[in-house]
Amino acid sequence: MSDVIVGLDIGTSAIRAVVAEKLETGVLQIIGVGTGISEGLRKGTVVNIEKTVQGIHAAVESAEMMSGVEITHCITGIGGTHIEGINSRGIVAVTDKGKGNREIDQQDIDRVIEAARAVVIPMDRRVMHVIPQSYIVDDQRGIVDPHNVIGVRIEAEVHIITGSVTCIKNIVDCVKRANLQVDTPMYHGLAAVESVMTQEEQDLGSVLIDIGGGTTDIVVMSGGAPVLTAVLPVGGGHATNDLAIVKGLSSETAEKVKITDGCCWQPLLEDNKSVLISAPGGRAPIQIEKADICDILQARMAEIFTMVKDKIAPVTASNRFAGNVILCGGGSLMPGATELASEIFGTPAVRLGIPGTFGGLTGEYRSPEFAAVLGLILSQYKQQAASGEETKKTEAEPGKIVGKIKDFWKNLF
Repeated sequence: MSDVIVGLDIGTSAIRAVVAEKLETGVLQIIGVGTGISEGLRKGTVVNIEKTVQGIHAAVESAEMMSGVEITHCITGIGGTHIEGINSRGIVAVTDKGKGNREIDQQDIDRVIEAARAVVIPMDRRVMHVIPQSYIVDDQRGIVDPHNVIGVRIEAEVHIITGSVTCIKNIVDCVKRANLQVDTPMYHGLAAVESVMTQEEQDLGSVLIDIGGGTTDIVVMSGGAPVLTAVLPVGGGHATNDLAIVKGLSSETAEKVKITDGCCWQPLLEDNKSVLISAPGGRAPIQIEKADICDILQARMAEIFTMVKDKIAPVTASNRFAGNVILCGGGSLMPGATELASEIFGTPAVRLGIPGTFGGLTGEYRSPEFAAVLGLILSQYKQQAASGEETKKTEAEPGKIVGKIKDFWKNLF
């Protein structure tokens, strides 16, 4: 397994496992993809351990059969409404190295990040990631890498992502019950950024919106680092529920209708044909006009995008944003999602977040649904490369946020 990296993303509606192999050239190649139904989570939080374990088993077994590799460990994505992000700042004096030389080294950087991390959080929460945004040395702002800079005082502006200890442990416990060893867990919003947002977009200022089944993740990037992370308790599953309730359909039927005939942007409808749908309880099939389906789905999707817009408003008002709004997750696949988002955000700079090409089973994973799980693999690959296990870079290298992340998982378990 030394040349194999496995990503496992446990979502509200689906569980995805992807197996990647590091070739001798140092390039990643996807060799296995598996998907399982997720019935044990609600809004990203485990509510039924057995059903979650079953979904993990299904996804992993499918990936094993496709790849021919026995999976024993994985890097796991952590999400849910319990995730919160805050900005913080720390300041320390630079250690005198002797002879009046106050050149900043890694020890100084570690100390100032620890100082920035020292925020008051409840006992039931833990720090997941600390990502430096920028450094200030003797009032000189905007320093990205303070190594070897001479000064007497260093400040660090950081973004801290925290999560519920209970929720995280429940996810990890489910993975362990599925006979898998958990490598470093990672907030899957950051993972999605890694796979679908370019470094230029991260620097210019961009917004990632990951629309899952029960939640919507928001990550706002500016200057190459996150300035806001948040999780909304709504997702594509709510659009399905709306359709089921308004039209008197079962959830399964409403989901099929949403996938096959759904649209969330009226101008895309070329005609107003009717859709024949089987009714529950043996009743006669019913006809629903596509325009009616679109009205229901568009209202819910517009609400999600409006909630995102309101959430990021304070940050976008004080930071430079010249990048894109990037949509990923299963909810972004609904026809008209990019057009509706463009209308609500008032910008044409909206695109789907499709992961880059890693080789191998290209058709299996080049979809916004796989943004997070591929980001998990890419982040693990880059961490291994940074630690000296790999020296060559992957051909698909969207961003470099992983190199900035400070992990504190060792204190969790």
